[in-house]
Amino acid sequence: MQFQEFLNRKNDLKNVPLLGTEAHLKMASADRKLSIKKDFYQSKNPKIAAVLVFLYPKNNETHMVFMQRNSYEGVHSNQISFPGGKFEEIDKTLENTALRESFEELGIRPEWVEIIKPLSEIYIPPSNFLVHPFLGFSTENHTFIPDIKEVSKVIELPLATILNDDILHYETLNTSYAKNIQVPVFKVDTTIIWGATAMILSEVKEIFKGI
Repeated sequence: MQFQEFLNRKNDLKNVPLLGTEAHLKMASADRKLSIKKDFYQSKNPKIAAVLVFLYPKNNETHMVFMQRNSYEGVHSNQISFPGGKFEEIDKTLENTALRESFEELGIRPEWVEIIKPLSEIYIPPSNFLVHPFLGFSTENHTFIPDIKEVSKVIELPLATILNDDILHYETLNTSYAKNIQVPVFKVDTTIIWGATAMILSEVKEIFKGI
């Protein structure tokens, strides 16, 4: 999608209803489908986090940025995710959490970002986090500055690629909670996006279909 086309239609995105569970289920593995429901995780007192789904121009095309986390002793080691992290009291709002963490992890300055809308919350069972995504954009070209303590790789993908159903596949993966399971993924060359990030992307796709 040309970036100017995105700018022309971005306000329409605000009026598209969120599909939440319906969209998330399309990219959920079989063992995750129960945990998507609110009555599953509300009693678990989950930790709260926020992430930024960030759109920006690159070579006149609308792009989205992801990051691959470093390897570490934890359930999200080496996974591809959106920039974001845990809510802190200094943030005041979840939107501020998404912006603060995006700056710390990728150098995205908060004043560059315009938030279009919050997306549906999503629960991550292995880490007991309830994640609140925010869809935002910038009109500036970006050179990302990854925090080497947290980020091993910055991944930039055209929005048109993400919206193309040809990148939807199933892969057999080993996760922190299961071995050799079939997981729905977005696959672009060697980049495999799955789990909560893929489920959030699924809702983003549905929103763009609605404009």
